[in-house]
Amino acid sequence: MALFLSSISQGLLWSIMAIGVYITFRVLNVADLTTEGSFPLGAAISTSLIVNGMAPWLSVLLALLGGMAAGFISGFLYTKWKIPALLAGIITMTGLYSINLRVMGQANISLLGQETLIRTVESFGLSKTNAVLLVGSIAVGIVIILLHLFFHTEVGLAIRSTGDNNEMSEANGIRTNFMKVIGYMLSNGLIATSGALLAQNNGYADISMGIGTIVIGLASIIIGEVFFRNISIAKRLLTVVLGSVIYRLLILIVLEMNVDPQDLKLFSAILLALALRLPAIQERLTKRNKKATVSSEKGGLS
Repeated sequence: MALFLSSISQGLLWSIMAIGVYITFRVLNVADLTTEGSFPLGAAISTSLIVNGMAPWLSVLLALLGGMAAGFISGFLYTKWKIPALLAGIITMTGLYSINLRVMGQANISLLGQETLIRTVESFGLSKTNAVLLVGSIAVGIVIILLHLFFHTEVGLAIRSTGDNNEMSEANGIRTNFMKVIGYMLSNGLIATSGALLAQNNGYADISMGIGTIVIGLASIIIGEVFFRNISIAKRLLTVVLGSVIYRLLILIVLEMNVDPQDLKLFSAILLALALRLPAIQERLTKRNKKATVSSEKGGLS
């Protein structure tokens, strides 16, 4: 039970990153690889500031701003310099590697003996797992509520319209490039926030902790969409959270099977490939069932 709750709590913290990926991947309909640089950027900013005496909650807010700055760079390269989205993300991600090293001053930073959000909550008598559950639930709740309100504003609706139909949005006077940049900033800000929270939970930040985050984010999105489709934006964000939790539970199952931890990235890639294939399988089964129904109805009429 302890491992089960721990996986759920980890899933909540990771889900904020997955929501960030969702904004570019589903709302804007672009693939952004900045994720693997902005995630450790958030961790680097937060841990560096905490070590230098800043309050943990304030370090998370500054990590959010740092991630938004990274998203702005990728969005600028994509919209103004007309660099393809994938390449723009790769360029920013590559540059962020050096920036993250500059921010931390070394390859990793330990938060041993430092005050973090998790330890602050633990001081009220909660266990580590329950503290992470509480912090994760509050953080996810705030993110979903704010995004729900934002995506129903004029700017939020314009961003969604830009992702749905760029040409039609331009024809209706929407500044699509500006909306894409805002989407990039919002996405990477949330990703960096997740990195900051996970660094405080894990007790350290490492330069390589962003490797594979895009796969985790995409897997969380696709897993959630397998269960629910054609729902409101707030419910979609909740499905991303559900997908993230399920993903962490699947990781737990794999570890319980005594799989070498070095193979987890391989498992993540395989899981994502299967998750991406599931919608096509579901569609094929639906068509097959419809054909069978039509055939049986024709048989009954004859």
